[in-house]
Amino acid sequence: MTRCLTCGTVYPDDSRFCTRDGTRLAPTAPGAAVSTPVPGGGTPAEPAKRNTVPPRRPDTPSGTPPVQIDLAGQVLEGRYKIVKKVGEGGMSFVYLATDVATNQRYAIKVLSAALSQDDTAMARLKREASLGMRLEHPNICHIIRLGETEDGLVYVVMPFVEGEILSDRNQKLGHLPLDVTVRLVRDISEGLHFAHQLRIVHRDLKPENIMVTRMADGGDRAVVMDFGLAKERRIGAEIQKLTSTGTILGTPEFMSPEQLRGKPLDPRTDVYSLALMTYEMLTGKLPFVGRTQQETMIARLRSEPIPLRQMKPELNFPEAVEKVIAKALSRDPDGRQPSALEFATGLEMATKPGGAPADGGLLGRLFGR
Repeated sequence: MTRCLTCGTVYPDDSRFCTRDGTRLAPTAPGAAVSTPVPGGGTPAEPAKRNTVPPRRPDTPSGTPPVQIDLAGQVLEGRYKIVKKVGEGGMSFVYLATDVATNQRYAIKVLSAALSQDDTAMARLKREASLGMRLEHPNICHIIRLGETEDGLVYVVMPFVEGEILSDRNQKLGHLPLDVTVRLVRDISEGLHFAHQLRIVHRDLKPENIMVTRMADGGDRAVVMDFGLAKERRIGAEIQKLTSTGTILGTPEFMSPEQLRGKPLDPRTDVYSLALMTYEMLTGKLPFVGRTQQETMIARLRSEPIPLRQMKPELNFPEAVEKVIAKALSRDPDGRQPSALEFATGLEMATKPGGAPADGGLLGRLFGR
């Protein structure tokens, strides 16, 4: 189970944010007494000792975990020797591998048997992998090649990026300093812009897909992970069932309104997701809340976000920073910064003395507006 560190409410394992105040949830200690959410936002008088709702994996539509496989010790293509499994998700396993000739390290993502046998998913993956192989950039973990094991499992070879997942850092620290956030946003935006120039939209940008790695000079560098890997595009059909079933495929906390509606996507959808991530890095919370996950999502479709400085007045954020983030969180894509680089530049300028200029000022002239 997970717990909100602000109000103490406890949720099932698949919940990631408190529906009452938007705080990212933390794992509860085994055997700890807990309280469960009830309609209207209250908690029961007697805390429950056990959660009886079976947990679901957030990345698996059915909640059914993939079949366990272990490729440790195998050599793929006579080149990539599998060292050990380093992670798993709802639809894949990730292994550390080394090149038998150079000893260079790689990450091997092995897709589940169900996904590997889905002809439609594989056709889309092959198309996207051909683009992903062009995404060689310091701030992107790009696809090196697509292969298949003797057992018919499809795998993707990528550089091995060692570091800390951004969501883990957010969880550990609660919120990040403004200057640190600005530097990470710049890195992420550089990677996104490179992809957008190739007409590739990430579509699943979230803290779990950002790795913060340490550079030789001791500084941090943000690397965008999981470009073009079998993303689910049919979210629109799920949002139509939201009020009746309370379910949605995937983990939608960082999806743009147009993505929730199943509309066509362009780079501005990644700008929206990056703005949500920036808001969370700065405050430890998301700007939309509701009693349930579906209410929170509907709020994103219909309501305005809670202003940054209202969420955390004690942190004294510059008003210009709030304005830059609010612009990127516009429900209408036309109201946002047209590129990730412009969002990052606006955020950087907003932290300088005097703050960011209004639309049509220096920032507008810099980008030809």
